[in-house]
Amino acid sequence: MHDHVEGQSMSGRVALVAGSMRHVVDQAVSVFGRLDAAFNNATAGPMPAPLADIDPDEFDLGIATNIRGTFLGMKFQIPAMLATGGGAIVNMASVAGLNGTANLAAYVAGKAGIIGLTKVAALDYADQGVRVNVVAPGPILTYHLEAAGPQAQRGAAMSTPMRRVGTAAEVAQAVLWLCSDQSSFITGIVMPIDGVDGGQAAGTKPPQMYRQGQPMPDQPAGA
Repeated sequence: MHDHVEGQSMSGRVALVAGSMRHVVDQAVSVFGRLDAAFNNATAGPMPAPLADIDPDEFDLGIATNIRGTFLGMKFQIPAMLATGGGAIVNMASVAGLNGTANLAAYVAGKAGIIGLTKVAALDYADQGVRVNVVAPGPILTYHLEAAGPQAQRGAAMSTPMRRVGTAAEVAQAVLWLCSDQSSFITGIVMPIDGVDGGQAAGTKPPQMYRQGQPMPDQPAGA
């Protein structure tokens, strides 16, 4: 969450966002009587560009939205959960926060920060009944990718060993599972949702291989 009010100081904007997060949690407790689960999911920041071309204010926006926003969410969610015996929090990161992605300095730094915050919170409250985990999606068919068009979608699909993009529903199912009692002995994990464990454990699957000393044949159109 990031609120911008023209002419307001940074400390004033921080106080406004903190107050908003507190209000959201208070409203949930008021309506439902308790807070059992929470999902922190927000991002903002500069358009893709090499690091030295990024405007510092836009970089700050990315860090504030991702890291400070997630911090403030947990700051007010955790006490509400402790008051009724515990709960589960899931934060949204990205495989970019694990592996890095060119031209996305603020996004990568923000998502890596969320992963770090998640691990600390999980350790801080593991013995008090609050579990904290983080999901790290890869290429997902969000409205951003839909708007980018078929060529971008094909490129995203070819970057995964499954040769397809994921869906928002698949991400939601992972979040719901981490919030449920079915994952009651799991905390502090990073769950990649990209078809191959964050591109780390299984390795990579090139779309086409070559043989030493032999030319690589052209790929068929549309491959």
